[in-house]
Amino acid sequence: MNPTHPDTAPPDRPPPAPAAWSAARNLRLAARLDAIDIEPGHGRGLIREGVLRRAVGLTLEAVGCEAPMGATCKVEVDGGWVDAEVVGFASDRTYLMPSAELHGLLPNARVVPSYRRGGVEVGEGLLGRVIDSDGVPLDGKGPIRAEGSASMAGVSINPLAREPITQPLDVGVRAINALLPIGRGQRVGLFAGSGVGKSTLLGMMTRFTSADVIVVGLIGERGREVRDFVETTLGEEGLRRAVVVAAPADRPPLARLHGAYRATAIAEWFRDQGLNVLLLMDSLTRFAQAQREIGLSVGEPPTTRGYPPSVFAKLPALVERAGNGAKGRGSITAFYTVLTEGDDPQDPIADAARAILDGHILLSRRVADSGLYPAIDVESSVSRVVQDIADDAWRLRIRKLKRLVAAYSANRDLIAIGAYQRGNDAATDEALERWPEILEFLGQDVSLAADLPHSLAALKRLVESENVP
Repeated sequence: MNPTHPDTAPPDRPPPAPAAWSAARNLRLAARLDAIDIEPGHGRGLIREGVLRRAVGLTLEAVGCEAPMGATCKVEVDGGWVDAEVVGFASDRTYLMPSAELHGLLPNARVVPSYRRGGVEVGEGLLGRVIDSDGVPLDGKGPIRAEGSASMAGVSINPLAREPITQPLDVGVRAINALLPIGRGQRVGLFAGSGVGKSTLLGMMTRFTSADVIVVGLIGERGREVRDFVETTLGEEGLRRAVVVAAPADRPPLARLHGAYRATAIAEWFRDQGLNVLLLMDSLTRFAQAQREIGLSVGEPPTTRGYPPSVFAKLPALVERAGNGAKGRGSITAFYTVLTEGDDPQDPIADAARAILDGHILLSRRVADSGLYPAIDVESSVSRVVQDIADDAWRLRIRKLKRLVAAYSANRDLIAIGAYQRGNDAATDEALERWPEILEFLGQDVSLAADLPHSLAALKRLVESENVP
């Protein structure tokens, strides 16, 4: 036998496979290739696998794989695979951030890029459910029946195509409804330190609001607080028309980012169904801290208080996804809690959030220490859409009551020690006389709702008096 003859097979080569075997193998290969969803312009032919070269802190460095920013890769670990996202690259190095805890990671592990579009399962089957940042149910109620898939990154809306804010949203809290009216589609910051009733106020709004659907994003909170919020603060009644996305503090930073994105994507889907959605995200600060961890891990330069530039780019990108939809669509009214470190309202994240939001509500430790809840600092809080949703008489009553509160606050120390002399200032005299009524108006039991008509009627009774200047 001539081994070089083209028609002669070497003696150690296996016989050709039957045609049926080849066809079956081709079908399996075709099915695997069809499952690879490559976006236009991303792929360069076949997917190139890479290998892990370095793992330091939160960052994985791989070589040999080509994947765009934001792409998902599978990283081989002992006994399985872990998802990681491309967060940067330099020369031939690709930087990845895992979305789950890494256990059993080995040197030279395989890194397989996947160009499949990341989607968020959406549908009315989410109502009453608690899920994690990957959409996995946490409540033990079984799988979720999805009606479709939405983009994690959302779809940008032309600002000129958005419906203007013209209608108030009833949040069920008297002080907010009457003095800081919230419009449908408004984005509001809830600025608070620790222990001043932030979660309690959020729970009141979820139970008492007139919104059709409530989406809650618990980002970076303690695991115990997640359970307390779902079972106690929200309760069975509030959960019935709510979706809770939980990414606790022990989750990797990428998972915390994804939790905020998933909650927003779910709210966007309900808005596109023509519904009025209340989005509560607790907290925007934890979202920023998660991005700070990622940015510093890949070598971004730190700026104010260690926050890299990418943090201040991602904040407005997230917030701008809320708001009113195009004509004929619904609305997303969003409350983003901002944790003020050391009760400092000039914290860089608080300062950045204040600039991109449509108003802010400040919860004061001084007010909380006085025993008044919700501990809203009326003087320092503002709604930027009050001109669009409140008539002249309503705005006049707001100014009158705020003037009384400001007059009392300016002389609080003198009043406390009995040094204030009546007759020095008419506004302060009136505030001192009416202060018990004002406190009763500003306070509210957590179990009692105060709808918008009730709140406006109470404000009118309080300020329309012969004694009020």
